[in-house]
Amino acid sequence: MSQRLTVPPIYSPFEPAIHPSHAVIDKQTSEWAEKFGIGSEDLRTRLVTHEIGTFAARILPDGHEEVVGILSDFVMWLFGVDDGCCEEGIAGADPHDLVPVLSRLIRVAQNPETPMLPDDPLARGMRDLRGRIAAHATAAQATRWVDGLREYFLSLVWEAAHRSRGTMPALADYTMMRLYDGAASIISPVLEFAYGYELAQNDRDAHTVRALAEMAYFVISWDNDIFSFHKESRADRYVLNVIKVLEHEYRITPEQAMSVAISQRDRVLWLFLRLREHLLTTAGPELATYLLSLGTFIRATQDWSISSRRYTTPEDPADLPTDFADTPTDTSNEPLPISPIAWWWGLLPD
Repeated sequence: MSQRLTVPPIYSPFEPAIHPSHAVIDKQTSEWAEKFGIGSEDLRTRLVTHEIGTFAARILPDGHEEVVGILSDFVMWLFGVDDGCCEEGIAGADPHDLVPVLSRLIRVAQNPETPMLPDDPLARGMRDLRGRIAAHATAAQATRWVDGLREYFLSLVWEAAHRSRGTMPALADYTMMRLYDGAASIISPVLEFAYGYELAQNDRDAHTVRALAEMAYFVISWDNDIFSFHKESRADRYVLNVIKVLEHEYRITPEQAMSVAISQRDRVLWLFLRLREHLLTTAGPELATYLLSLGTFIRATQDWSISSRRYTTPEDPADLPTDFADTPTDTSNEPLPISPIAWWWGLLPD
């Protein structure tokens, strides 16, 4: 039986935006999923109603339309892996079964010409995606995209290990891995080549820029857990979610865990805004575009989450907000007591 929690309006300082071709892109992604047979027929029937093209169009509201389409198809592909292969598939129940599957897919992503898995729908879809990415991304951006995919796959194996044992990770470990298993880091290079530029490596790898990207991943992941809790609690299977992790970590009720999760994401988002504002005073045009795109990415996840059937579950409606709050619930300057991310607060200038 699902746990029914009311999600209050959460803090969002970013303006909504969407690519004008969102309806066309959404239709094309549904056709792409059918063409390559992504997921089982039942899963695919559900996924094509989730407005995944709209999500991609919100992430890249002014991006090249072809790249928005690539991102939309890729998100569909990711759900084919996450929902179909991991959460609902046999391989996702045991990391020993999952590792070889994901390792082969990584090799296909690295070298699409590799004669592996010729009849596998996910591999064929990956070959198509990789070829289209090569037409818009530099070699370095494509490599970073594959590296992000590898990080994501590692987090899926970590999750499968907990699923196979029925265990709940500590909050610190969950936070560390959630930065990657939300797949947000894979989209970072797309934020660049969708707008026709490439960040200088020294800018991208600068401590503060990397921290800002991780903060965005954190907020996106926490928001996803908050908005998806109703959907996931309805599932008759093991699911990891920050609400459940906080319940276990602090021995609190689901309602209390929801409040803690919102407070945590608000404190991180407040830090993100102040640190980004400081960096924008000296950032060049490409770095500034990238930093602003991170905020657009956060808002895209929020808008899609409160409107997509994936999370509203109209057959058993989730109690989600229809708008957002203007002020955060937590503006403390103290680091969150979560060891993998506490260093973020040390980057604020005095």
